[in-house]
Amino acid sequence: MDTTLTRAQLTRWRLAIFAIFFVCGFGFASWASRLPAVKTALGTDDQGIGALLFVSGATSLIGLSLANVVVARWGARRGMYGTLAALAGGMAVVGVGVQVAESFALTAVGLAIMGVGMSSTDILMNVEAAAAEQATGRTLMPLFHAFFSFGTVAGAGAGIAMAAWGVGVGWHLWSVAALMIAAGIVGLGAVPVRAAAGDDDAAAPSRRERFVAALAVWREPRIYAIGAIMLGMAFAEGSANDWLAIAMVDGHAQSEATGAIALTVFSIAMTVFRVIGGPLVDRFGRVWTLRILAVLAGGGLVLFILAPNVPLAFVGIALWGAGASMGFPLGMSAAADDPEKAAASVSAAATIGYLAFLAGPPALGWISHQIGILPTLWIIVGLIVVSGLASGAAKPVAGSTVGAGHH
Repeated sequence: MDTTLTRAQLTRWRLAIFAIFFVCGFGFASWASRLPAVKTALGTDDQGIGALLFVSGATSLIGLSLANVVVARWGARRGMYGTLAALAGGMAVVGVGVQVAESFALTAVGLAIMGVGMSSTDILMNVEAAAAEQATGRTLMPLFHAFFSFGTVAGAGAGIAMAAWGVGVGWHLWSVAALMIAAGIVGLGAVPVRAAAGDDDAAAPSRRERFVAALAVWREPRIYAIGAIMLGMAFAEGSANDWLAIAMVDGHAQSEATGAIALTVFSIAMTVFRVIGGPLVDRFGRVWTLRILAVLAGGGLVLFILAPNVPLAFVGIALWGAGASMGFPLGMSAAADDPEKAAASVSAAATIGYLAFLAGPPALGWISHQIGILPTLWIIVGLIVVSGLASGAAKPVAGSTVGAGHH
């Protein structure tokens, strides 16, 4: 059952979830950084790699749906043992498929398992992060998401090193999978058992009641308004990750190296604001922070689209990254305000946000093929405006102090 936690227990809980965010980012970037080696080992072409990425993306959508069931059936803490195991297991199968069997089909099977494990773990670790934030009474969600970013940087760096040293994809991914399992076993051992999250069957509501509660949140207007906040900012973030470098090259006629630098500037701006964002939210409040960030993101993107020269384009990129940094984590934070509904609400809100991450870039790619990349980005400007207008939905509910701000 839920008990009052000591300061040391709260600290261990936070550190455990920080570690899980980090290893998930590390694992994602480890796989992505070895794609050229995967392409060579499997003897495939860009179309084949595209098919593998489609398998991963499509099964991620399945994982989003399953996460709601996992939370209702086993609770967030226990469920994460299974989802992390699926993520690590899928990565191990990919390693076998690439390095041992040299089988495109087996690699695809591994990626399918990875996709389900990654997206469902994403949901569950956000449920736990939101609960840890509420228990602490301070805004921590942006910092949790910053640790995912730290993990991607570390994973990409490790991938570069592994490639330079000639380490096989299999040995690399098996090592990362072992790291994930170890982090899960050690980290989740520090996560408290909470009846509100369905971890304790004796104290928690019945499974039927949890399933009903998980479905009931989809009838709440506030969840859809929070989803609108997250949708706009998820598009703003995801579109940059996938299309910023191309927009710099094709839209502003710059070199590929300049495009890579542009994406780096965006990522740095986003990460810095996630690190410093918590105290800002606790000072000014969640709603006003989101409104200001929407102005920064929208204004920065407009400046990037219209920039007559490269320096102004980079100013726009930095503002775009800073503004897009906290919409997703603060939406998670808002969804967790009511502890009785936190697990179901965070799961629902995260599903809306992750759908934007997964479905947004391909949709933008199709549109940009028709009208060009820079005109396509005006769609993102419109979605950022919607996000800003919906920011009032993030106001803390009665009884919640996280994100209320003080002057």
